[in-house]
Amino acid sequence: MLISLLQYPIVWADKLKNLQLAEERIAFLQGKTDLVVLPEMFTTGFCTNQPELAEPSDGKTILTVQNWASKYNVAICGSFIATEEGKFYNRSFFVFPDGKAEFEDKRHLFSMGGEDQFFSSGNKPLIVNYGGMNIRLLVCYDVRFPVWSRNVDNQYDLLIYVANFPARRINDWDVLLRARAIENQSFVCGLNITGEDANGISYNGHSVLLDYRATELISFSENEEQTKTFEIHTEGLQLYRQKFPVWKDADRFSV
Repeated sequence: MLISLLQYPIVWADKLKNLQLAEERIAFLQGKTDLVVLPEMFTTGFCTNQPELAEPSDGKTILTVQNWASKYNVAICGSFIATEEGKFYNRSFFVFPDGKAEFEDKRHLFSMGGEDQFFSSGNKPLIVNYGGMNIRLLVCYDVRFPVWSRNVDNQYDLLIYVANFPARRINDWDVLLRARAIENQSFVCGLNITGEDANGISYNGHSVLLDYRATELISFSENEEQTKTFEIHTEGLQLYRQKFPVWKDADRFSV
């Protein structure tokens, strides 16, 4: 499966501009990839205190992504600000080329950034099957909590984190992604942004695609605005799990 990481700045709270920027990058990938990974809150930036930006899961953002998926024949994942039954969520999405959409809400809300004051926490893990792989999709702060990311009995092959992870804590991001790859014996994709938001918080990227031994398959230079693609296969992963079956000795958790 060909997976493409789109690392770039987000325009603060400007949905139309961000949709335009995302489509320009996705259009360039037509016929060149199978899965496109967009950032956390890709249409707004990390706007935790602007619930007026929220949309239902059948609103403009997801309808637009579904149109892209069909038009460019790719799967697309990321997150957006969602509303449902009067509550707000940092909602990740996985849209298939046929337009089918699956969702999971961010489990761990970043209280130091005020996310918990406006958003509700998710409690339903999502694993999708696409391109011959089982894929788990999580959001930013979730990377710090290994129990929620735990790969019980090799349920997934690829773990994706979409993020707005600040430059001042980027070493944590680098280390945690590698830990998640090793402990879960899984490919790990971490997709972050660059630039500076309206609160003066800087982001320097460090998006990465790792194999199941935390070897870098894709990496970005500091503050690099770029799209990068790599083809991953399950054969080596399955062989590694058979030869070194750490997963059999793992603790089991119920959250």
